[in-house]
Amino acid sequence: MRYVLVTFLLLITLITTAQTTPADKTYSFEACVTSFDSAKVDSTKVGYQFWFADKNFTDGRTIKMSVVEPGKSTHAPHQHPQDEFFFVLEGTAQFYLDGKTVEVGPYTSLYCPSNSMHGISNAGDTPLKYLVMQKYEQ
Repeated sequence: MRYVLVTFLLLITLITTAQTTPADKTYSFEACVTSFDSAKVDSTKVGYQFWFADKNFTDGRTIKMSVVEPGKSTHAPHQHPQDEFFFVLEGTAQFYLDGKTVEVGPYTSLYCPSNSMHGISNAGDTPLKYLVMQKYEQ
């Protein structure tokens, strides 16, 4: 169920932000399918992350999974020009958006409009796993 949901979210992200493929870029079927591989995770100070699609593969669109240990945050609330989506897979997240907070559980989406102050923390006692989707300017 979880992988079906991840695939669905990735497809929605790619479809809703679809643009034409640059003439000099050819995609192979194999390059368009990414499965989680623990050997390819990037360690962070608070857990790890895994990039399902990085901004160099597409025209700036990304999807990654972040895993955050209990009581930790990937970083303090911040803002940036691109909007951003979070989708909680496992655990309890505390979501901060422009001065308000809420605790949410699995299968919850969180949207951060561009230039809004936002952040996400692990408010539970198990690892927090969530997807991060955004599009960087190229």
